Amino acid sequence: MSINIWYSNKTQVYWTCKALLHGRTISHKTEIREVNGWRLGSIIHNLKKHYDWPIDVEYRGPENIAYYKLRPGTVKSKPRFPKSAKELAGEVTA
Repeated sequence: MSINIWYSNKTQVYWTCKALLHGRTISHKTEIREVNGWRLGSIIHNLKKHYDWPIDVEYRGPENIAYYKLRPGTVKSKPRFPKSAKELAGEVTA
């Protein structure tokens, strides 16, 4: 199996990157509600491991639901983007 295979819709990857770049804190429930997606944990893992995104996670509530956000200052450091979210790079340069 290729390391470059993502088991998420490319729209979900784009949505995740955009939400994080806009300073949002997101969870799996947010992803389901907004883009009918799933596998947010997998997308976050790939962004952290393969693209070096400094994403923090906070577990909340008795269910330990994961909430993800970018560390402050990340946008200024111009993170690397996955193929399906490359067009967001233009938003970072502003």
